[in-house]
Amino acid sequence: MFDTHILLTGLAIFLARICDVSIGTVRTIITVQGRTTIAFFLATFEIIIWVLVASTVINQVRVQPILVAFYALGYATGNVVGILVERKLAFGLIILRVITRDAGKELSDRLRQQGQPVTIFRGEGMTGPVDELYVACRRRDLGWILSEVREIDPNAFYVIEQARDISKVLRPTYAPLGGWRASTKRK
Repeated sequence: MFDTHILLTGLAIFLARICDVSIGTVRTIITVQGRTTIAFFLATFEIIIWVLVASTVINQVRVQPILVAFYALGYATGNVVGILVERKLAFGLIILRVITRDAGKELSDRLRQQGQPVTIFRGEGMTGPVDELYVACRRRDLGWILSEVREIDPNAFYVIEQARDISKVLRPTYAPLGGWRASTKRK
């Protein structure tokens, strides 16, 4: 049904499309965040791969129309892979707003002890007084911060917003180890 050459060409197209679409997805997110230099280089690699792959498919589509399926599947898979890669990289800055009825002081103290700057506001919620914690942080720190919030107040309400520009990012002086560093206990 398929000869080896067609299958290898299709596989190469599929993998190359995963690469260029993944790069494109990450580049788009980085562009929105205003990181122009990184976006420039990613766009260069993305278009080089795309031109090579598209020209291969266009030149062979009459003879081997199955290559269009490899192209399309690589594109679809590349979107998913790009989103997953960007989530792992966690580029950018966010604003985390935590609203709590009873644990504002405890939450802010715990986060501050771990070096995370927090601003706390007193407000009025639907059922009475609340505290709003305002935390400007790196996206990669969000996981451990939310773990602390959930541990102290499982009923806390929070909102996460994308921050395009922040005048000064105060990085936590302590951040729990994550990923491979947590399993090896390296510091």
